[in-house]
Amino acid sequence: MKIAVYAIAKNESKFAARWAKSMAEADEIYVLDTGSEDDTVNILRDHGVFVTERTVTPWRFDTARNLSLDLVPQDADICVCTDLDEVFVPGWRSKLEAAWQPDATRASYRYTWNFEADGSEGRVFWLDKIHIRQGYRWTHPVHEVLAWQGPGEEKRVTAEGMQLNHRADPEKSRAQYLPLLELSVRENPEDDRNMHYLGREYLFRGRWDDCIATLKRHLAMPSARWQDERCASMRYIARACAAKGDLAAAESWLFRACGEAPHLREPFMELAWLLYEQKDWEGVAYWTGRALKIKERARTYITENTAWGSQPWDLRSLSLYYTGQYEKAKAAAEEALKISPDNERLKENLQKIRALCP
Repeated sequence: MKIAVYAIAKNESKFAARWAKSMAEADEIYVLDTGSEDDTVNILRDHGVFVTERTVTPWRFDTARNLSLDLVPQDADICVCTDLDEVFVPGWRSKLEAAWQPDATRASYRYTWNFEADGSEGRVFWLDKIHIRQGYRWTHPVHEVLAWQGPGEEKRVTAEGMQLNHRADPEKSRAQYLPLLELSVRENPEDDRNMHYLGREYLFRGRWDDCIATLKRHLAMPSARWQDERCASMRYIARACAAKGDLAAAESWLFRACGEAPHLREPFMELAWLLYEQKDWEGVAYWTGRALKIKERARTYITENTAWGSQPWDLRSLSLYYTGQYEKAKAAAEEALKISPDNERLKENLQKIRALCP
């Protein structure tokens, strides 16, 4: 089985060697460099990577991805697309080969998008940028996705145990995202996914009214049927409403989000946090309890690391403490500390709560 890695790069000298070593389990590695002004190209070539230099004007991620895919020979059995700020945990190839089936077209694998300051995992979901050589092309100017254009239907497999870690550069600008997302929506105004991403980007930029209007458009689209993403749009509208000072509207949208996707922990925790900020301790106790009943974390990108860390137990312990339920508060505080054992505030909270227990 011939496995080829392909990627795009520009000014990635700080990551190039680390990335190339991580990808070395592949048979061949191909990179399209789109205009580096540092040592990216030389470092990659020194590590055996096949590098082609070419500018992409006007810039679009899908165009660049397709040009990089075109570098991969037609006889490759499996293509693995990554970015240079990502690294595989060693042994990834054997996990992929074990999962692959003769009729497979695409594979999913575990992906850690960010890490907390203490080194623990932040947002985790499952990615699917591994595919056969024929039948796929990248689409959309930004937040690009693989589109199946081959005969018949896709056949997906899951590579359990395969792990890709995103070790991003915090200084890298995302300024190009907004204009490219606006372009993407103009090109495909009926694409619900792009509408959702655009609304989320307005949220990131603090453009509250644009965020609310765009995400309401997303929710009104007939094709916007995926509950998880609809729930996220409702949560983001709630955040924008809260930022505007309309807490009643924020709470209303979070109730809708909980009803839209009751299998997700995130909307319940976001509602608990809103009530925590208002010191509604009974509400916090109820909604953290509801959130903690959900034991399985979704494998999609719509997941919030705070909902799966110590925060649910932390907020629950505080709400139980302020409602006089000290034994239950102690148990919740102990659970929070198990997850974040080095958190000094959690240690102090637990000590105070224990002092009140008989």
